[in-house]
Amino acid sequence: MSRPSKVAPLRRAVAPAAHPAAEESPSIFSPASGAHHLAALTEDAREAALEGNPGPAEPSDYRGLLGRLVAARDSLPPMYRESFYEPFVSMLETMGPVGFEQVLRQDPHRQGGAALLFDVAHAILQNAEGYERVATDAFQEVVSDLYDGFLSAGDRRGVEPPDLGVLPPLVKWGNPDFGPYTWPVDVTSGVFGLKAAVVSLPPANAHRGLLAWSALPHETAGHDILHADTGLAPELSAAVYERLKRDNLGSLADYWAERIDETASDVLGILNMGPTAGIGLVGYFRGLNAAWGGGARLRSEGPAGDSHPADVLRGYLAMATVEQLQFSRKVEWARFIEREVDADRTDIVLAGSRVGAEAAKVSAAAVAEVIVHHRAAALEGHALGQIQNWRDADEERVIELGQRLLSGSVELPGAMVEGTYAAHLVAAAVMACLTPRAVVRQVHARMLRQLKQMHDANPAWGPLFVRYRGNIVPHRAYRSSRGSV
Repeated sequence: MSRPSKVAPLRRAVAPAAHPAAEESPSIFSPASGAHHLAALTEDAREAALEGNPGPAEPSDYRGLLGRLVAARDSLPPMYRESFYEPFVSMLETMGPVGFEQVLRQDPHRQGGAALLFDVAHAILQNAEGYERVATDAFQEVVSDLYDGFLSAGDRRGVEPPDLGVLPPLVKWGNPDFGPYTWPVDVTSGVFGLKAAVVSLPPANAHRGLLAWSALPHETAGHDILHADTGLAPELSAAVYERLKRDNLGSLADYWAERIDETASDVLGILNMGPTAGIGLVGYFRGLNAAWGGGARLRSEGPAGDSHPADVLRGYLAMATVEQLQFSRKVEWARFIEREVDADRTDIVLAGSRVGAEAAKVSAAAVAEVIVHHRAAALEGHALGQIQNWRDADEERVIELGQRLLSGSVELPGAMVEGTYAAHLVAAAVMACLTPRAVVRQVHARMLRQLKQMHDANPAWGPLFVRYRGNIVPHRAYRSSRGSV
């Protein structure tokens, strides 16, 4: 994860002093150790999926909604007032109460226009009205950081701004049956003229279900990025198809290429959050499948009508993507993910055709390589892996943060705020909870407090017209060796 403001030298992780109210914490998880706590994370995900908390009620009264929105205006930073709030309110006023009621009648199951309208409204109102204040600010910080990673001035050198979304998405809680999801900016822009996407999490994930947070890179650094640059997804789809055809894997070329949105989103998520985003998907899918009655295991079947690759294929894609990262322990992490996926694999059947395990792995490796390294015309000849990647400095930061989360730390020391990003903290929480004997709910709560601390210090959520935290970066003639200069 290359970030321009990461200038502080990183120390090798050492165990900090134990929190006075806690027992001495165990050593942080290592993928080479063999012992892990993934089953506890999976159970945490299952319990969250079963909770069913729907979140705030629909703001279905037209006059009441407009009144609440007027009161909410100044809670948003200037960039969002101009590019998100005002176009939405203007559209509602143009629509009028009759048009508003018509939209609700036309979408009785809340999967189309009414669902989008309410989600946009919730993204404004939940922030303004203090719904789950700590968790909401933490959620917003993660989403803002993930978008920052691909679109800030420091990371996107030589690449034009995206065609559509230039602001990080706004967040909201609700629709627990949908899991994590996003309305990409091409949708919010096309319907309401907004210049930012909306990302949603089930309300239960404000307190439990940590692995849902590791799925956020898939939504924000994945779908939202793909839909912000016109032509990027089709270009990647064509490149994947040609590569698999060239490698005599033609039977899988259509399958992967037709699912490029979900496939590339998985890859982009791992580029931004590192290997824990990969193992997080494995544990999260197991938890969801267990909640839905299918057992705590990955599915090996991928129906023709499913826009997602089969679970085990996504697991192998995660393994292969980790192998493309630029940190030294990538092989250890890749083998850890592979072992977990192999343990769940049964006969692989994709769109009605049986596929051997070796062909599945080889095709996943080719797909990962293409998506990471293809120099896309939509990105001015740059590759996604050039814009974002995971390096040893990121892994060291995560190890140190994870040890602090295990020890009971609920605040980031001032010295660690510089160079720490929200993606680091979520990755650290997952790594901490992979450690045997970790208490998942405690680590989750500590992570939220630290993310909230970062959000409160984020200039993009202050009075300045700042799109991304990573844009406020001085260009120095010389880097001093003193301190964190």
